[in-house]
This record gives sequence, structure tokens and C-alpha cells, in this order.
Amino acid sequence: MTKTNPIIVPHLWFDKAAYEAAKFYASIFPDSKITNTATFHDTPSGDSDIVSFELWGQKFMAISAGPFFKFNPSVSFMVNFDPSREKDAREKIDKVWSKLSEGGMALMPLDKYPFSERYGWIQDKYGLSWQLILTNPEGEERPAILPSLMFVGNKCGKAEEAVQFYLSVFKNSRQGLRVRYPQGMEPNQEGTIMFSDFMLENQWFTAMDSAAEHKFSFNEAVSFMVYCDIQEEIDYYWDKLTAVPEAEQCGWLKDKYGLSWQIVPIEMEEIMNNGTPEQIARVTKAFLKMKKFDLAELQKAYKG
Repeated sequence: MTKTNPIIVPHLWFDKAAYEAAKFYASIFPDSKITNTATFHDTPSGDSDIVSFELWGQKFMAISAGPFFKFNPSVSFMVNFDPSREKDAREKIDKVWSKLSEGGMALMPLDKYPFSERYGWIQDKYGLSWQLILTNPEGEERPAILPSLMFVGNKCGKAEEAVQFYLSVFKNSRQGLRVRYPQGMEPNQEGTIMFSDFMLENQWFTAMDSAAEHKFSFNEAVSFMVYCDIQEEIDYYWDKLTAVPEAEQCGWLKDKYGLSWQIVPIEMEEIMNNGTPEQIARVTKAFLKMKKFDLAELQKAYKG
């Protein structure tokens, strides 16, 4: 097998609506499609549907696995509508906003702000939040969709430290923009991060601190899957990122900032896409007993 760089994919946890939501999102964003569906049987949540999909070039995975975790704005998705890239960017942002608003709730109305001619933050009918922004980046282009991390509560003020930590863990990574809060923007402390972006393994993210009073923090509803080729890579990311022993389960872990990751062999994608129901059932049974994934054991289960 040719060694490739790890791939990072946002993973969304729904109660029952993963497929319905993926279909809804794919109907809203340009160049979007569902790429695969499969079912894990006999999990602690019963039968769990898995859906892989792409929105405007950004890969996602979603699961229907019960009402255990609810989306909140600590992780949202920033959508760049760039007039230098899209000639009808302004019409597109209004159209997407209108569709995401159906059954949703505006957290910041679509309007003109000091940092953008047109920006809005919306929570859709499934509870997932999106920041839509009309951009015209001078210099380096950014992808259309970026996961956005908001550090709140006792993690507020840690955005810069967290970004540096992630940049140190992932080899192919770099810092992008970094804008600090100026004086006079209380309750935000001067010098903390108002906006920053950074790239880990070709996946761009944004990060910010917010000292406003929020009743939420990072949880498992949004996690980030790190697809690895080999066991050494799985071991490396697991050891570097895991910080909450009780959160370790089925390839899932939590880091020291409370963000959830899944360290997964790339072969899992192959198994889900091409495995027979029997093979998928055997692999499911094997991984449900694991904390960190054991690639050799999963391969053995797959082959039967």
C-alpha cells in the first residue's frame, strides 16, 4: 500500500436524521452529493446508518446513532462566498441562507458587519450551525467550507494555544491569518483570538475565543475523523491527542480542549464502501470491543 498523508473528515452525529440531513445539505450547496451509505447493525444505539457526502468540495460523514449528543455553536461550519470565484456570490449567499433558515434560527442575522459586506450565523433545523460570509480574500484563497472552532467557558483564551498544539501534532500543517481582539471589546480580553485560520493535512479550520456567556462547549456531536494508513500512524495520533481516558471508545477520543477526534484506519472506508453485510457485521463486532483501533484485528475480522 502506498503511504499517503492522513485525511481529516468532519463527522456529524444525528439522532435519526443523518441521511435526511445529508440529502438536505446536498440540495442546498453547489457541487454536492451523497457518496455512500451503509448500516452498522447491533451497536449500542441499535442499527446505525452511516452516510458519506460532499458539500462544495468538503467531505463529511454522518451517523444516525441516537439522541446522546446535540449540535451546538462551539463547532460550526464557515461557508465562504467569494465574488472573485463566484460571479453570483451575493445571490448564492442569500439563497443558501434562505434554505438553511427553514425551521432554523438566526444566531446573527444576515447583514452588513465591520468585517464583511454580508455575513450571518444560522442554526439549521437539525441544530447544526453555519456561518455564511461574503468574502473577497486578497492573496491566498480558502476553501468554500471550513470547520470553525469556538473556545468558550473555561476554554476561552485557549484558541491560540490549541491551534499551536494541533499544528505541532499534524506534520503537514500551517498557520494562516490571526486577528486579535483589540482593547475595548469586553468581555473579550485584549490579545485573545478574534479570528484565526490554520491548515492540518490540507483541511482548513478557523478558531476563535468568545468570552460571552455560552451554555455549551465542545461535545461528540461534531468530531474529526483522522484516516490513517498504518498502525504506527494510528498509535501516533492516539497518543498525541487523547487526554480523557473515559472518552476512549471505538476509535473515539477527546483532546485536552474537549474536542472529539476519531482515529480510524483508511481501510474502514474501503470496508464500508465495498464490504458485504456479513463482513461489515464482523468488523463492527470487532471494533465495538476496542478503544484504540487495532488494524490487524479489524483486517482479520474482515477476512473472516
